[in-house]
Amino acid sequence: MFSIISEKPEQLPDVAGFVEKLNAFQNTSEFFDASREVYIARAPGRLDLMGGIADYSGSLVLQYPIREATFAAVQKDSAPQISIVSVSAKTGDSRFFEIPLHTLTGGDYPSARALFQTNAEDHWAAYVAGVFAVLARELNIEFTTGARIFIASNVPEGKGVSSSAALEVAVMQGVNAAYDLNLAARELALLCQKTENVIVGAPCGVMDQMASSCGGESRLLALVCQPAELKDAVELPSEIEIWGIDSGIRHSVAGADYGSVRAGAFIGLRIIAEIAGLKVENLENNLVKIAADRWHGYLANITPEEFEKEFKAKLPEKIGGREFLEKYHGTNDKITFIDPEKEYVVIAPTAHPIYENYRVRKFAEILNETLDESSLKDLGALMFASHASYSACGLGSDGTDLLVELVKQYGAEKGLSGAKITGGGSGGTVAVLGRAGAGATVRAIADRYAEMTGRRPHIFSGSSPGAAKFGFLIGGWK
Repeated sequence: MFSIISEKPEQLPDVAGFVEKLNAFQNTSEFFDASREVYIARAPGRLDLMGGIADYSGSLVLQYPIREATFAAVQKDSAPQISIVSVSAKTGDSRFFEIPLHTLTGGDYPSARALFQTNAEDHWAAYVAGVFAVLARELNIEFTTGARIFIASNVPEGKGVSSSAALEVAVMQGVNAAYDLNLAARELALLCQKTENVIVGAPCGVMDQMASSCGGESRLLALVCQPAELKDAVELPSEIEIWGIDSGIRHSVAGADYGSVRAGAFIGLRIIAEIAGLKVENLENNLVKIAADRWHGYLANITPEEFEKEFKAKLPEKIGGREFLEKYHGTNDKITFIDPEKEYVVIAPTAHPIYENYRVRKFAEILNETLDESSLKDLGALMFASHASYSACGLGSDGTDLLVELVKQYGAEKGLSGAKITGGGSGGTVAVLGRAGAGATVRAIADRYAEMTGRRPHIFSGSSPGAAKFGFLIGGWK
């Protein structure tokens, strides 16, 4: 029987459930070598309270680690291969993937990425096995032994609460412990983002991985994404509470809408650099280097006043990819690709991070003050404005719009202040802010939403520590 053998003063309730899953699988499959120790890591999903897609433009973001988490158990394997099992929290069904170690670590990033693109059913394994490819290339780690990795997650997929980041961080933390790599929490998060960008192929920012790795229970992780500057966590006043309501509409950060909006923001930055007379160096592969002597190269550092006075009227509402490349030669974003045959919206994606950074900073200021009805109303107004800005970018959805409208209808009289779509948008979950104890109102909204749409929403409530705070557990067989 597998059990935890390391001492840890703080045990979370879901640890026992994970150990049960591991034992049930081991008893039928003998996946692990019973003579070797297993290292267990845990990483939560996150609720994007404010900031969202402005992260890739350098905004301040406020992220809330949720109760639901992903576990990864990692054991070194003398065989030079990576063997992965993932067990579904819903059905208990398992999926298996195995790959020779040298094929991951012996080539370049495009080669490693291609390993997971041949068969769509295996793409999920890129989030897991990909960490070895990134560690080998970024830190020059020579892996001489393989690994067996068992995964079970309570973070629902496609809900906009960053199940992918929780998976990456849990696995990276488990590998960190098993191989004694001594990675700090911030470095670990950046390596996980690299995994998602270059191996998975999703153009995400860094806030999800930072929240999952560095977040604290019942605190808002405050992060300036330039590229990843942790600020003092924002304590949640006892008077307020945070929930998430799932719209039932699947979200994907790899979706075309998210990528187009991100590309539009970097197109806008490139045109603004031209208008402002900043030095721009043309590189290769439609990349440019923009001098960082103004705004440090980040859209979010442009104030709303500057934007409206100097740039807004001079930006095109839309521009074709070919026209943009011919005139401006590319963007400074290494993640997105400008398609010559595609038309890109420019104004809304460019404006969003400029105004969102202002909104998030104002939101954090209010939370640090004494809260009253007026300030709670102000917090809600900032969330509603953020939601409207997502919609202007084309990242809304009927389901999330309905949930936000229901929060407005129930309003302050029922204890709720504000709501907004989270993360990459285009479906997923709506974050809700209200007075502590207003959970009954949130449940009433979920019931009403189910009646109107036929979709029964999952409600996210409660928080848990990030992977760094949890650390790792060591288990074995007796």
